Amino acid sequence: MAEERKQEAPVKRLERNLKYEGNILNVYEDVVEVNGHIAHWDFIHHDGAAAVVPVTDEGKILVVRQYRNALNRFTLELPAGKLDAPDEPKIQCAYRELEEETGFRTENMEYLISVNTTVAFCNEAIDIFVARDLIPSRQHLDEDEEINVEAWELKDLEELIYSGKMTDGKTIAGILAYGRKYGRS
Repeated sequence: MAEERKQEAPVKRLERNLKYEGNILNVYEDVVEVNGHIAHWDFIHHDGAAAVVPVTDEGKILVVRQYRNALNRFTLELPAGKLDAPDEPKIQCAYRELEEETGFRTENMEYLISVNTTVAFCNEAIDIFVARDLIPSRQHLDEDEEINVEAWELKDLEELIYSGKMTDGKTIAGILAYGRKYGRS
């Protein structure tokens, strides 16, 4: 039998101080006690988000190509977005983001997987859904968004992942989970 682990937490948060309040996140400095030592840790709070694997009737996956300032380049990603309010159901966010970013809506949304994007310093959690039976609508982009929609075969997206050309964590998780769950045709 394995030895039982010590029950008391080796880390105790003593303080949480807001350092920056932004549009999509808040940055804090946490003062923590770790094994009797005082440490200062960065913590980023994010209300959460939803992403969608939109699947066409032909079995292709819709992805969006958009500029990402943090990387200073365009990326290919699943459509996704932050919650409008901390208590917004993530599936509601998924329905909204699907239509806003791709110009398609659906009445057939299914939960796929949840991911925490950056566990070392951020609590962002994204639920990823699969959307089928897509209904043409129109994009509803923000003024500062330029998003192009592309339809890809699953195998080609997997190749981008394994060649290191696709690096967005939520997109990788969503595509690989979709491929594993629904297999190959």
